[in-house]
Amino acid sequence: MTKAEIFRAEAAQRILITDGAFGTMIQDYRLDEAAYRGGYDTGFDQKGNNDLLVLTRPDIIDAITRQYLAAGSDIVSTNTFNANTISQADYGAEHLVREMNIAAASIARKAADDAEAADGRPRFVAGAVGPTNKTLSLSPDVNDPGFRAIDFDTLKNVYREQVDALLDGGCDFILIETIFDTLNAKAGIMAVLEAGEARGEPVPLMISMTITDMSGRNLSGHSVEAFWAAVRHARPLTIGLNCSFGAPQLRPHVVSLSGLADTLLMVYPNAGLPNELGAYDEEPHTTGGFIAEWAATGLINVVGGCCGTTPAHIAAMAKAVGGHAPRKLATPPVRMTLAGLEPFIVAA
Repeated sequence: MTKAEIFRAEAAQRILITDGAFGTMIQDYRLDEAAYRGGYDTGFDQKGNNDLLVLTRPDIIDAITRQYLAAGSDIVSTNTFNANTISQADYGAEHLVREMNIAAASIARKAADDAEAADGRPRFVAGAVGPTNKTLSLSPDVNDPGFRAIDFDTLKNVYREQVDALLDGGCDFILIETIFDTLNAKAGIMAVLEAGEARGEPVPLMISMTITDMSGRNLSGHSVEAFWAAVRHARPLTIGLNCSFGAPQLRPHVVSLSGLADTLLMVYPNAGLPNELGAYDEEPHTTGGFIAEWAATGLINVVGGCCGTTPAHIAAMAKAVGGHAPRKLATPPVRMTLAGLEPFIVAA
């Protein structure tokens, strides 16, 4: 069986658990700039470059990954949210992108394999691909609405470099996450499809949108329903939502997507909203309570945490979903659905 087939078989039996935030955990180490930089002097201040830690402090990333596995995670993601040439340009570290992604994937792969060997339960590694700090759909210049800071092919190639390195490092799946621009996601999807063609086998894909306002849209203005119509052609292993707001605010949009998607649904919300200091106050048992209700009403197949969540939050979620049946995949009628900011359904 392929990893995707094993994943689907496991998901048919129980609600699976993904991991939580890396940034939240890294902050607790209170690293100074020298610790981030290590032996990599690019001429830029490296403080806050969490992705570089896979090279300079791999022990920290390994420890965090293993804490999530011990808390109950079936899936661990790579510490590569900003490990692309666009984001790393802020640190003068573009030349380290491939090395970062291979190292991050190797750390996660070893930890996942060790956990699986210890108890026999399958574990999976998702290569995390963030949205970059560029947008294809919107102009960064209010005086020039037609201007774009990047074009589709350039962004696709940026994604492709990262995807290839993650796969070379041992990832099972590619997770395109925190999608605020649907066209960015399309570039990422194309990169994954091309990577699969080059390897002679399809690369399992996870796709996760982030909602940026309470109306349930991302930054490019697409509703959850329109977003699904725009990416469904990629036949993702999972579709879902992450980051955004806390679980209660996200729930209506989880309900909408749950009723539409004919694939597995993965949701990993923040631990509530940050306080005035940027910290997250929502306790693990509170988050676990919200997720318990999602599980009891059959909304999810995979669940975990984003900003502010810790291994304690993941352990609470794992406990909350225990004994609950996984969501049944939706079986929507076959009809042409086009995606504008809202879905457009062509009548038969």
